[in-house]
Formats: sequence, structure tokens, C-alpha cells
Amino acid sequence: MSESSKSVSEPLGQVQAEPIGLPSNQGKWAIRSRRVLRSKGFESAALLIEAGQISKIVAFDKVPSGYALEDVGDLIVMPGVVDSHVHINEPGRTEWEGFTTATRAAAAGGITTLADMPLNCIPVTTSAEAFREKLKHIEGRLSVDLCFWGGVVPGNSAELNKMIDLGVMGFKCFLIHSGIDDFPNVERHDLELAMPILATRGLPLLVHAELDCSHNSDGSHLEQSKLDGDFAAAPHKYSNFLNSRPRSWENEAIKLMIDLCREFDCRVHIVHLSSSDALPMIAAAKKEGLKLTVETCPHYLTLVAEDIADGDTRFKCTPPIRERENCEKLWQGLADGTIDFIVSDHSPCTPELKLLKEGNFDKAWGGISSLQFGLSAVWSEAKKRGHTLAQVSEWMSKRPAQFLGLAKRKGSLEEGMDADIVVFDSEKSFKIEPSMIEHRHKVTPHEGRIFTGQVQQTFVRGIKVYDQGNFSKEPSGKALMGTKSGEYVDANVHS
Repeated sequence: MSESSKSVSEPLGQVQAEPIGLPSNQGKWAIRSRRVLRSKGFESAALLIEAGQISKIVAFDKVPSGYALEDVGDLIVMPGVVDSHVHINEPGRTEWEGFTTATRAAAAGGITTLADMPLNCIPVTTSAEAFREKLKHIEGRLSVDLCFWGGVVPGNSAELNKMIDLGVMGFKCFLIHSGIDDFPNVERHDLELAMPILATRGLPLLVHAELDCSHNSDGSHLEQSKLDGDFAAAPHKYSNFLNSRPRSWENEAIKLMIDLCREFDCRVHIVHLSSSDALPMIAAAKKEGLKLTVETCPHYLTLVAEDIADGDTRFKCTPPIRERENCEKLWQGLADGTIDFIVSDHSPCTPELKLLKEGNFDKAWGGISSLQFGLSAVWSEAKKRGHTLAQVSEWMSKRPAQFLGLAKRKGSLEEGMDADIVVFDSEKSFKIEPSMIEHRHKVTPHEGRIFTGQVQQTFVRGIKVYDQGNFSKEPSGKALMGTKSGEYVDANVHS
């Protein structure tokens, strides 16, 4: 990314100051701006907040008496980001991340609601008992609101309804090895057991869509074997890693899931779409009326293979970051609605597992750590292509909230919605420094990049949880259970 002509701010750094206080009148206060982003665009307005919700929206200069006022002038007031794809890894692998650090990083990045993936925690969330175990670890650790995915693995179909009854929002599966042995990939017969259950309950099946075709016998796959050989001989070369996981792996997997979506009338969601070659078949499936949705991620929209240095394993993820022309086609897929929304797929690990000194793309853990910087990264690249901040908010707030079944509470700034609010300086540029990173480990492929657009404040249900590098004294996020009503349920009732 080229440096902006705007001035570059100093890094915020780790929190040293006293934690921020809450608004002086928590039950009744207002925030106003000359640029409030609502469903129909920007307007000069004031949001009146009562009991954590937007009770009324009035003209900028019509705030009634009795309301504590937060006036942010010309800074943008926009809906909190909703990120439905985050690996928090607690319990069991909390040294990789954890609820405390992940939700702090989310707050610093303007994210007000997260959905936690069923791996790489221990135990993996593939049973009701494992889900109850996870819920024991969240109390007092959430800076933002949190909901949960369960997992579909071979042999656990009898657990799906139990987990749904406890409040998971849907289920994740892999069509290829997940990277950990305790979350094995499914075969078609496993999906034929699980998908009718999800179809009956109306919940989505989230699919890591890659099929390893390298062991088949036709000519194209023989060529793949040669590419795998090249990778084994020179595992530090990014081009070899990229070639070892070709677009065809994604394309074949997505084709399979479209067929199963049609057969079982089950909601199917393709996670972290990387291959632009799949866009025509996805568009055709949507035109057919199938219950298919698709996400992509900031790293596929802001990073390109041509710029990745050999041995720089910070960039390893699966599916891989692909070529520049592929990136541009993904942006086109967003613009025309083929891709529904953008989420982080924050997948951290300890620095040792990234093998940064060895630079071995074959053995290094695959995952991008960037939870805190998604909004800034996407906005920086979106504006270069003529997209508006309203479009970015649609992709990162409104549509993920709809997908999660939380559209009545999250993703928009309208009366009756939760007061999940981000104050955003859309023109301020800053450089990513390790000292400002709030997730557990300071490893990210975005280090050193210049982004335009910086989160200044974040409010969750009317509580100021983040303010220019400082955090609220007490974590105040809540667990969100269920998919239909979006009501809050104290997670401890399930413990």
C-alpha cells in the first residue's frame, strides 16, 4: 500500500493511562455528529441513548435537556462492525489468543459483536458438554458482545440439536484437514446426516471449502503432484505454497456445496472465499434462489501474492492470498452482491508456530492475525476503488448482523437498535506498529503498512469501551444466545 498524502499519526501504543470512565449519565445520554451514517446515508443528527439502546434520533441541535452529551463534531458516527468469523481459542489454547485479548482488539478496531469459531480451542465445540465448558470461561472477560458457532465433525450429528438448544448460531465444518486432528474434516455422508437437521432448525452450515484433488488420477491432478513436489523442494517460496493450494480446490468444493444446498434446502455459507473463479457459479446459485451466502476477508482484498516475500510466513493462510487480478475480481464480486460481506477470519497462534526465522510455508501455522485493523484496511482499499464508507459499513456491519440473525439489534443506527457505535476518523492515516496491537501476539502481515481511517471511540450497548487507546474499567460485553430473536441470555445459566 502506498503512503497517503495525509499526515501519519503517532502509534497509539499499549494502554498506559487510567481506564476511561463510562458516560456520566449511563442511563440517558446523547452522541451527535455532523456525519451520522444511517441506512439512507449521512446526516447531521444526534442519537439519544437510554438503557443501552438508541431511543430516538433527532436533529443535531435538538438534544433535550437532561442528556449527557458527547459531541464529536465532524467525525463519523457509524454502526459497530459485526465480525462473524473469529478464532478466539479459549479454553485450551489461550496462549494463542483468549477472550480478554481478542475482545479488546475488537473494541480497538470498532468491532462491537464477534462470533467465535468452534476451533482451535480445547475441547473443540462439537458437543453440548464442550459448549458448556467454553461458556465457563467468558465471565468478566468480554469487551464486546459475543456469540458462538458449533462444529460439525464425523459422528456428532446427535449433538447438533443439543447445541442449538443451548444457543449456538450455526455450525462450521471443513472439507479438508482443519490443521488440528481433534476437528476432523467431514465427508459427503457426514453432511447428509447434518444438513437435514440444520435445514429443519433454519441455521447455516459454514464451510471451509477446499477439496484436496492432488491424489486423483486425471492429467490435471498429475500436474498438481508436480507442483506439490516443487513446494516440498523449496517450501520457503511463496509461489510454491500458492501453487500447492490452487483455485481448483476451492472451486470443486464450492460446486459440491451448491449441489448439497440444492438437495437439502439447507443454508450454506462459504467462509473466506479466495478464488474469484468461483464467482460465476455462486452468482448462478443465488439467481436460482438457493440459500447460499459467501464471505471474504480483508487479507484477500488488501494483500496480493506478488507483494509477498519468500519466507514471510506472516502471510500464510488457507486458502492462500492470491494474485492481484484475483483480488480485483473479489472487489467486483462485493460490488455486484455475489459476495455478501467481509469478516476477519482472525486466526492467531504463538509466534513460534509461524516459524518466522525458518520461513517454511509448508510447516508454519496458517492463519492471519488482523482483528484490530479490518475496518481501516478495507476502507483504505475501498476508497481507492470508488466505494463509499456506507458500502463498507453494509459489508462489515449490516449484512453480517443479518446473517447472524441479529438484524433487529445490531448492524445499523436506527431507533430501537442497540447503541453499538463507532466514532471513525475517515481521513486520519496511521502506520501499523507492534506497540499498538491489542491481540495477544504482535504478529501481523499488516505491520508497517499505512492505513487511512482510524477508530477513535467504540461504544457497546451505549457503554464506551474504547477511547483512543484506553479501555473501560470493567469488560461489559455479553453473550448472545440464539439466532431468531437476538435476545441476550446470561451464559452462566447453561453452565
